[in-house]
This record gives sequence, structure tokens and C-alpha cells, in this order.
Amino acid sequence: MRLVLKIGSNILANDKGLNSRRISSIAANAARLRESGHEVIIVSSGAVAAGTRKMGLKKRPVEVKLKQAAAAVGQSTLMWSYEKSFKAHGIIVAQILLTREGLSNRTMHINAKNTIVTLLSHGIVPIVNENDTVATEEIKFGDNDKLASLVAECAEADRLIILSDVDGLFDRDPKRYRSARIIHKVEKIDDEIICCAGSCTSSYGSGGMRSKLQAAENATRSGITVNIINGNRPSQILALISGKKVGTEFSSHKTPLSARKAWIAHGSKSRGSLRLDEGAINALLVKGRSLLPSGIIAVEGNFNAGDSVKCMAPNGSLIAKGITDYSSEELRKIAGKKTGEIEGILGYKYSDEVIHRDNLVITASTVQDSPSD
Repeated sequence: MRLVLKIGSNILANDKGLNSRRISSIAANAARLRESGHEVIIVSSGAVAAGTRKMGLKKRPVEVKLKQAAAAVGQSTLMWSYEKSFKAHGIIVAQILLTREGLSNRTMHINAKNTIVTLLSHGIVPIVNENDTVATEEIKFGDNDKLASLVAECAEADRLIILSDVDGLFDRDPKRYRSARIIHKVEKIDDEIICCAGSCTSSYGSGGMRSKLQAAENATRSGITVNIINGNRPSQILALISGKKVGTEFSSHKTPLSARKAWIAHGSKSRGSLRLDEGAINALLVKGRSLLPSGIIAVEGNFNAGDSVKCMAPNGSLIAKGITDYSSEELRKIAGKKTGEIEGILGYKYSDEVIHRDNLVITASTVQDSPSD
């Protein structure tokens, strides 16, 4: 089984910087997993936290430039801690730094997959982190939960285990309600589950748990089982894999997306959007057809052929996401026209479809992606 362990800063860092004992404990558990025949990939935060301490800053920086500097200072400390901890078990680790912009490129996405798979085949544990030293607000993942889901999809993992500072997803905020109960199994992420995450009535996990639900929804659509467990007790990793009921488990979809469609849905970055009429929406959702120019009522943004775009309903709700065969400039000329008119208007025709159904993913997201996704 191929496993991705996502470890946040709140698990790895304390007031003194990195929690080296926690990292050693995680490494010991990962080593046990490998002895049982599992492949392990780690998605780790902690570079900024480590750098904050080394730079003598009183608190985690907010300014992007200072955060990048802290990440540059702390990255070596983070990796050295992992290297020492895994070396005690005779295991080599490798550092992989990614950006959203990189994974949104299909070629670079495949290259990242090849690198991860090659490392695993040589018995090496990849340690993945966002490249905070060069990332800007426009290309940041925003949180390592989403990075973890993208890495899990990229590596075609079987399971994503998110180590959190809570025991899992509760039916209400456990900090406010003593009667709150943990939800051990989630078959489908719906409005009721979203409300449990705190977006309806409280701030419980409004950033933390909500991002974990987004990661879980994306990964489960790709056929990956997702678990949220308490990372303050690393032994829960082995308990989970041994079959014990630990934390919250999100079931993978029975009909998962292909690797390419998973990348279109979650990895590719939308460069613009198309507003569709009701006829086109019906053709996509009910009939499973491609998108034709006749169903487009508006083109938003500037993009090229081969870019990812969103397909929106007139009210702005997201219908689908796909790879367009035409640029925004071309589509503004042929929007609302029949396929037989394309060549007469443009002087050429790439295809009858604006987005072929093979390059189109119907979205069923309950937890909405950020606008740039």
C-alpha cells in the first residue's frame, strides 16, 4: 500500500522551534510501516516555523518576503531533523519542493510523479513541502492539506493520512460542546458534514478542518481513502493501518477519476471561465456530451488553447472544468455560434468542440475550491 502522511506545523513545532522528539516518533512509525511492506511519502510543514526560531523572530511572520526568508533558513533544519531521525532506522530521505504553478503544468506534474515513484522504488522516503522560498501569494497552495491531496493524486497513493491536532471530525465543536462526538466514518462529504467542520455555526476548523475536508473530497474522488487522526499520538498511524477505528475515515469513490481527469479537476490551474446556457449545462450533466460553442454565453479572462477553464452556470455556480481547444480571443468570436460557422468566422477550425468530453470533468464539489483553482 502506498501511503501519504501529511504533517502540519502545529504537530512538528513548539515554542522552542521544531519538536525533534515528535519527528523521531513519526520516523519510527514510518519505518514500521515500511517493514510491513508499505511505501511512505511524507508531506511536511515546519520550515517556516523552524526558520522563525533560528532568525530570532518573536512570532511566525505574516509578510510574504519575511516568510520566504524564514522558510529558506528553516528548510535545512527541517530536513536535517528528518534525515537524522530516519537514518536511525537505516532509511534514506529525499527532499522535494513543489509549487502550485509547477504541478498545474501537466509535464511537470508527470515529472514529479516519476521522481516520487523512482525514489520509492529505491527504498527512499520522499519528504515533500511547498517551496515557500520562491512561492508568492498567487502560486501558493495556501495550506499543505491541499498539497498533500495533490501529491497523493500525483503519486497514485492508496491512502492519505492527515495528522491533525484534533482526534478527527466531530459532529460539533468539541471545544464548545462536551457532548460533541467524533464521526468515525464519512461516506460522502455533503452539507451536513461541512456544517460539522464549523463553517455553519462556529470558527472550529474554519481554516483547518475546512481545508482538510477539501483535501479529503479531492483525494476520495481519485479513489484514495483519507484519514484524519491525532498527530500528537503518532502511534495512531500503526493502529489505523492495523485495522483499528482511529479518527475519521473518508471513503474513496467507487468510480474514481482517471489520473488525467484528477489532474484536470484538482491539479490544473484555471485561467478563465465560460458561462453556459441551460442547454449546454443539460448536455454536460445529463447527456455526458462535449461542450460546443453554441452553448457559451460569455467568456471571462484571457487564456490560450490548452489551458484549463471553468464552466459556470449563469448564476455563477461551478458546473465543470476542462481543457479548452480554443483561446479566449477565439471563443469571444464564436461563442453562441454553431460548429458549422467556426471556420467561416475564424478562417480555420481546430475541432467542433470547445472542450471535448475526454478533457472535461464534471465537478461535484461541496467544499468549494479557491477562485484560482
